[in-house]
Amino acid sequence: MKFEELRPILWTEKLDETIDFYTKMLDFTCDERNDDWGWASLHRDAIVIMLAKPNSHEGFVKPVFTGSFYISINDVDSFWDKLKDKANICYPIENFEWGMREFAIYDNNGYILQFGQDIPN
Repeated sequence: MKFEELRPILWTEKLDETIDFYTKMLDFTCDERNDDWGWASLHRDAIVIMLAKPNSHEGFVKPVFTGSFYISINDVDSFWDKLKDKANICYPIENFEWGMREFAIYDNNGYILQFGQDIPN
């Protein structure tokens, strides 16, 4: 058996605002949207993120995630330059001892998005 992909579903009560954030700020494409379900699917290259309005039976109070979404990219410095003056920064770009150059931002819901690139030896 082989795991083939991971498609996180982010809960948000601000579906329009969240679609705008990912499409306008991060250049994702909205592939599919169903307002009856309160759901959308976005992608950029190989990354797929789904958005959903929380169901009433879930007991949703606010967006909560006890981790981050780490996205590997091939030109982290260019992406940092594009976002550094527009995004809500979690931490600025830096080199880490584990061999990654990375930074992190918050999306409009408060989810942490990290972007990183291997540092060549």
